[in-house]
Amino acid sequence: MRHDFTALASDSLLLIVDVQQAMLKVIRDSEAVVSRVAQLARAAAVVNVPVAVTEHYKKGLGPTIPEVLGEVPGATVLQKEHFSACLEPDFLTTIGSFGRSRIILVGMEAHVCVLQTGLDLLKAGFQVHLVEDAVSSRRPQDRATAINLFRQAGAIITCTEIVIFQWACRSNTEPFRRILPIVK
Repeated sequence: MRHDFTALASDSLLLIVDVQQAMLKVIRDSEAVVSRVAQLARAAAVVNVPVAVTEHYKKGLGPTIPEVLGEVPGATVLQKEHFSACLEPDFLTTIGSFGRSRIILVGMEAHVCVLQTGLDLLKAGFQVHLVEDAVSSRRPQDRATAINLFRQAGAIITCTEIVIFQWACRSNTEPFRRILPIVK
């Protein structure tokens, strides 16, 4: 029996929010965030965690960057114009169709689309794991405030390596051997 806060691979969905080219120009530490999102995407593929990607107003902000989308060729890509993806028609139905109750949440901006989507996912009954080192905003204070709001709302605040090692669960296995280079 595992603790309720453990991100089990068998019950996780990785949700990548709005990691789009136009956002990178204004996001603080965007290279580090992109690197961590890509790490999670690679690890998700190893342990069979499904991936969903949102793109906010693709016409204006462009598609998800290749460094991320290239890691998840089978990802479900969902277009949105609302800051909360949950307000888009069929978003919650699509997310629910994966049969996963834990949403591993990453992306940009922490205090806008990530926050509004995450809060609405909590309200919809999902357990949200906010990956603190894989979210960012233009201003550090906005990111910090969003993380505090997530904590107050009942989300689990975590980091990239915690999630990856929780997904792996055990060393000395083939999946672990494939994950090890991802975290090194």
